Amino acid sequence: MNDSSFRSSAAPIALITGAASGLGLDLAKQLAGRYQLILVDIDLEYLQQQSLELVNAACYGCDLADGKGVDELCELLKLQYQRIDLLINNAGITHRSLAKVTRPAVIEKIMAVDYFAPVRLTHGLLPLLEVAAGKVVNISSMAGWMPVMARAGYCAAKSALHQYFETFRAEIKRSGVSVLMVYPSFLDTPIDNNALNGEGGKTKHARSMVGKMRSSHWMAQQICAAISVDKERLFPDRFTHVSSLLYRLMPRLFMHLMSRKFASELEVN
Repeated sequence: MNDSSFRSSAAPIALITGAASGLGLDLAKQLAGRYQLILVDIDLEYLQQQSLELVNAACYGCDLADGKGVDELCELLKLQYQRIDLLINNAGITHRSLAKVTRPAVIEKIMAVDYFAPVRLTHGLLPLLEVAAGKVVNISSMAGWMPVMARAGYCAAKSALHQYFETFRAEIKRSGVSVLMVYPSFLDTPIDNNALNGEGGKTKHARSMVGKMRSSHWMAQQICAAISVDKERLFPDRFTHVSSLLYRLMPRLFMHLMSRKFASELEVN
């Protein structure tokens, strides 16, 4: 596509990370036509293939685990674009392994992608967001509100994401930039299909779960609706939301019930 025509369009601009598949791709499909799209993924070739039918979509390859690479992407985008109206920090990775057998390097990688990359992107692109009085959307997880066995690193990353951006929202409000935090539970997306094991390879055992498995298409619809009414927090799964409240009000009971539900995770390692 002609990159200059993309930037000269009057349509607002949305940047989506992890856009080659799953929730990121479904978000891109639902926003296409209303937004000019900046799509980011670690697999640039696959991203380009998936975006062929999308109107006004520019593709960028970036490994979000590489902090230097994220910073370089921000500098490139600031040279190429004058504003960003919507930044969706969707890309993420997880693991299914007990803390005692999970290498610190695996936790560091999860923190890099799930926490530090959204922070770096938001900080680096903040001048463009402020020009547009734009919105930052972070795909967090109910794992950021309550512990989930065999996912200690993922829970830690999502907890950090929650605390950082709840604080950030209050601090940045006067600039016109807003924040939507999304707290899904179990989605049928590649993030769990590609979960890491304790050594950093692909885990082979099936995941345990509670509540209802939702599709990424359904989740994308909920997010777009929340964006349209300027919500600050989205809890799309009531069952999991209630579970998080149970953890806060009756933590011992919650931990007992979780240990029973996720007992199979203890048997893996």
